[in-house]
Amino acid sequence: MPDFRELSALLRSRMPLIAIETVEEGKALRLLDRIAREGGMDLYAWTVADGLVHTNFRYGSSRPAGLFATVGGSAEAGRDASEHRQPIADTRTLEAALQHVDKRAGKGLYVFLDPHPFLEDPVVARLLREIVLDHPMAERTVVLVAPRIPLSSELARHAVRMALAIPDLARVREILREELALHEKASGKAVRGEKEVVASLVHQVVGLAEEDVRRLLRNAIRDDGLVTTADLERITRYKQEMLGGSALEVEMSPLGPDDIGGLARLKRWLELRRPVFTGERSAPGLPVPKGVLLLGVQGAGKSMAARVTAGSWRVPLLRLDFAGLYDKFTGETERKLREALRAAEAMAPAVLWIDEIEKGLATSDAESDGGLSRRILGTLLTWMAERTSRVFLVATANDISALPPELMRKGRFDEIFFVDLPEEAVRKDILRIHLARREQPAERFDLDGVAAVTEDFSGAELEQLVVAALYETIAEARVLATEDLLAEAARTRPLARVMAEKIEALRAWAAERCVPAD
Repeated sequence: MPDFRELSALLRSRMPLIAIETVEEGKALRLLDRIAREGGMDLYAWTVADGLVHTNFRYGSSRPAGLFATVGGSAEAGRDASEHRQPIADTRTLEAALQHVDKRAGKGLYVFLDPHPFLEDPVVARLLREIVLDHPMAERTVVLVAPRIPLSSELARHAVRMALAIPDLARVREILREELALHEKASGKAVRGEKEVVASLVHQVVGLAEEDVRRLLRNAIRDDGLVTTADLERITRYKQEMLGGSALEVEMSPLGPDDIGGLARLKRWLELRRPVFTGERSAPGLPVPKGVLLLGVQGAGKSMAARVTAGSWRVPLLRLDFAGLYDKFTGETERKLREALRAAEAMAPAVLWIDEIEKGLATSDAESDGGLSRRILGTLLTWMAERTSRVFLVATANDISALPPELMRKGRFDEIFFVDLPEEAVRKDILRIHLARREQPAERFDLDGVAAVTEDFSGAELEQLVVAALYETIAEARVLATEDLLAEAARTRPLARVMAEKIEALRAWAAERCVPAD
């Protein structure tokens, strides 16, 4: 138990002030209770509601009582009859409690729960300092427990900060086994669920506090005895609420590889890296996949590929909108970007999607914006180089000339793919997908004929072809037919023809520099 060993070592080294920043108050109290029992120490706990309480006061007994019976718990059973709580009168305020410790209390362990709202009071700060400075003779150790503990520079030099360990993957799996066993014992039925969904569930709760991990896993299991994607979505919403406001849009994508036509090489590349990214497999020295840059023609499926990646990997999709970052005050835009990136790491494992990245990082007009785009680029590049979390970056771009060269350097992304217009066979697949989504049986249509006359159509334009033809048939109250699709194709002028010169230039640039996505 590393937390117990670390806290015990701090107390043995006679540290006068220990600050435990945690939301797991119960876990911190259990650790302190065990240390007090095994070390035969008097244990006191203060809250603003109860004041200072001697939690293991005893008459003639040499064995301290348990803290569960006194603070935040209910384990009265098993306590020695001579052990009980002894409130200290007139100690409801933190100042009064510290005065009692400073002037009248003996040696022991003094735990103050949620003292942070009062630490800026100069009287409180001075009393704490007097107790700390008197520690070599009085042997009174002060432990502060709160989600955050701001200490003045005078107190900080006497204090040591401690953070309770977050459960790692092995511990999360152990908690899951415990909860599965409890459910099976209570209901007589085994929990069911897809292996991939269960694995994703486990990885989604890694990084949370142990109490949160146990509660979320228990809710997922005991809700209906099934582990489903709805449980993943619930955990994603919980983590998003914990993060508060940020520039990230979060969703659980329902899409998979079969929901997008073509991109065979990109799909295979992603499938090979999925087990390593999700933690299902590992190999010594093999890094976790970092991300890809998708260049290509507008409407060819780059944004859809980001959604498919998150959906097939069963992880949250986080969309970073640069427009939501910009702020008129100096330094605020960079701060918002750093906060968004920290939020993305807190949501890991996840896919972070930056759409049309060149619009947020274009540096050709760096002087006109006061160097803001350069600073944003620097912040993003630093994060890309230093991050260790399982955040897979999918960036898309249409205009290669606007991308800063620093972003294109080898190593920023695992790979740079070029997404071109679909070939004829892929166009058939795309038409089949969009017809099926609208409950139109593909067998009714001559897809070979439609694919043949839609050369230079992007995936988005093929979708709109189906949509527009459907509107025509609805207006005339008849069934969609191949002729409707062909007629709509004849009326459409695809972007590849309207912007032929730019698209040819993009293809020429990508031919020697990018990996074809299909």
